[in-house]
This record gives sequence, C-alpha cells and structure tokens, in this order.
Amino acid sequence: MAVSIPTELGFEKIPKLLRQYAVPAIIAMTASSLYNMCDSIFIGQGVGPYAIAGLAITFPLMNLSTAFGTLVGVGASTLMSVLLGQKNYDAANKVMGNSIVMNIATGVIFTLVTLLFLTPILYFFGGSDNTVTYAREYMIIILGGNIITHLYFGLNSVVRVIGFPKKAMAATILTVVINCILDPLFIFVFGWGIRGAAIATIISQFIALLYITKLISNKNNVVHLQKGIYRLSRKIVSQTFSIGLAPFLLHIGACLIVIVLNKQLITYGGDMAVGAYGIINRLGFISIMIVIGLNQGMQPIAGYNFGAQKHERVTSVLNLTIKWATLVTTVSFLVAEIFPRALTRLFTSDPELIDHTVLGMRIYFCTFPIIGFQMVASNFFQCIGLAKKAIFLSLTRQVIFLLPMLLILPPIFKIGGVWWALPASDVMASVMTAYMLYRQKQAFKESIKDKLIEEIENE
Repeated sequence: MAVSIPTELGFEKIPKLLRQYAVPAIIAMTASSLYNMCDSIFIGQGVGPYAIAGLAITFPLMNLSTAFGTLVGVGASTLMSVLLGQKNYDAANKVMGNSIVMNIATGVIFTLVTLLFLTPILYFFGGSDNTVTYAREYMIIILGGNIITHLYFGLNSVVRVIGFPKKAMAATILTVVINCILDPLFIFVFGWGIRGAAIATIISQFIALLYITKLISNKNNVVHLQKGIYRLSRKIVSQTFSIGLAPFLLHIGACLIVIVLNKQLITYGGDMAVGAYGIINRLGFISIMIVIGLNQGMQPIAGYNFGAQKHERVTSVLNLTIKWATLVTTVSFLVAEIFPRALTRLFTSDPELIDHTVLGMRIYFCTFPIIGFQMVASNFFQCIGLAKKAIFLSLTRQVIFLLPMLLILPPIFKIGGVWWALPASDVMASVMTAYMLYRQKQAFKESIKDKLIEEIENE
C-alpha cells in the first residue's frame, strides 16, 4: 500500500518542521561544501598554486552546468511540493519521471557542446598559459560524468521533497566520505594530480546515485519509479522550466559574473588574484551552502502550505528561515574577518597567494550578515511559484548591480575595486529584496483577512 506524503506539513509547529526538514539538508550541504573545500586543499597542497587558479577558472563552466541541472531539478522538486500539497500524487510521479528524462537530455547536450570547444572556453573564462592546462585536465573528467552529476542532484531533491530529508542527507554525506577517501589516494599516492580530484568526484556521485535510485524504486512510497511516467509532457516540461528559470538565470548570471571577475582579477592582480578568489569562494561556499540547506528545508513546507492556501504558515516559515540564515552568515563574517591568514594557509603556503587572499577575504565577507536574508527571500518567491519575481531578484545581485560595479570600480581602485564590487552589489540587491518581500507579505495579510471575513459571513 502506498504511503501518503507527510500531512504534518500543514499543521505541525513551524520551528519543529523547519528543524526536521532543514537540519538534514544543512548537514548534507555543509558536508558538500567541506567536500569542495577539501578538493581545493588537496589540489593546493598536492599540485600547487597555479592548480588552485586553474580550478577557479572552471567555476563559470561549473556554474553553467549547475544552471541546467537546477533548471530541471529545482523546477521539478518545487512543482512536486505543490502537487503533493494538493494530494495530486499521479501528477507528482509524472513530474519525477519527466525530470529524469530532462536531466539526461540536458546533461548529454551540455557535455557534447562543451567538450568540442573546451580549450577556447577556458581561455575566454580568464585562463592563462599557466592555468588552462590544469583547468582542462579537471573539466574533461567532470564533463565525462556530467549526466551522473545531473541525475544525482535532481533525484536527491526528489527524495527530500517526498518526505525523506534524512536519506537525502545520507546520500550527500556518502559522496563526501567517499570523495575525501579517494582524493588523497588519487592525488598523492597514484600521482594523478588535479585529474585525481575530478575522478574522485564522479565516482563518489555515482555511488550515491545508485543509493538514491534504490530509495525511489520502493513501491511503498507515494512517489516512486514506475512505468508510464517517463513520456515527456509539454505541460510538465513548461511548468518545470518556468519555475526553474529563476535559479537557472541565477547560475547563468553567476557564470557571466565569474567570467568578468576572473578577467578583472587577472588584469589587475594576475594569476594569483584568480587563485585567491578560488580560495575565498570555497570558504564562503560553506555558509552559502548552509543557507541553501535552510532554503531546501523551507521549500516543502512553504510549497505545501502555499498549495493548501495557508498563507499565515507560509509567512511564519519564511521569517524563521531568514533569522537562522542571518545568524549563519554573521558567524561566517566574524570568522573570516578575524582569522583570514590562518584560513588561507589551509590551502597554500605561497606568500603572494596568501597576501592576495587575505585582502580579498576581508572585503568579500564584510556584507555577509545581510547575504542570508537576500538568499532566503529570493528563494522564497521561487518556492511559492512566483517565477518572475524570483528571476528579477536573482538577476539583481548577480547581474544588474554587480556587473556595472565590476566594470566601473576596478579602473579607479585597481584590484581593490574588483573586490569592493561584490559587497557593493550585495547591499543594493538586499534593499531591493526587502522592498519586494514587504509587498508580498502585505498581499498575504490581505489574503488572510479576506479569508476570515468570508468565514464570518458564511457563519
């Protein structure tokens, strides 16, 4: 007999629900960020500073790959949350089947196109003769396993949405443990260099994908692998892409920005400035991933209650998620500002790279206390299906504000201008987000008020 989706999403206390759904996702995301950081540490210590810079050159390409993954994965999981809130289980199953087919298709197309033009792409992304060799070695392996990566992240979201956040967490931790075992083995023992880190990544994701596939094959789950769900539906594809368009554009924007950022860094600071960004990005990624974990915990709660038209509960989970996210990013700000040199030495002992990283880190993290709010609020609009607002907010921080700053400030303030462009855009984007969120909360209050009036009149 099929098990129904947990109905506690509609009545259980919000703090308990958010802990229940967010904590496993936070653990998984923290583990994922540590796994990325360990990759960089092993590459920096085992291969050298130019390898770290080479890894940073791959960030735009990784963002581009992630963009296509989230277009399907986030869109499908959000759509499933709403459908499950409406108790439309057949449609939810079809969404999952369609998402598998779409992930495979986008993964294959992206891999083939990128491999054909990999070297010129890496040079365009800010590579130099010193760094492109490392970046190419790494990306050939990563692109070869791109379909595995897309399916792993997409289906892990499904596992979380259908009510198994702890198992989704276990899958992510599994990749981390395997990767951290294989990384030093492949890099130091086998001498495979930066290729070893990429091979370890794909192997760990493949093993986790097998585990997830077994989980969603269980016929006792309300959503599970079955015949008849893989035929593409124009409506499902359209709705999935519509909802997933916001995070897709966010990653496209991130890709564009990192390209411009790398070019400005290499112009005003050289290869070591690019390497510094690679280190800072990995460190900042830890708190960013924790906030993403909070967002993932919020998603099924907000989606279910929005589908059930319980707007008061939607607002409640939003407010609590913002508070927790702000606490996380504030702690990150304090650690980065107090211990920048010690953190940098985890990755490298090169004096030039250390100096560049310390300067960039102090500036990069200075507005982190408000980053949590901006990320949660942007994701919230996506959770409740307001795609256009989510898209706009995604673009404000990544493109609309940051891109002009990266073009205006560096010619005036040199390398300092490159670093200061990041926090300047964060402040402007947060102000815009606060305004739009206020308007949405007012709309919810009006909706609740109208509902109460209707209930009184019906009595």
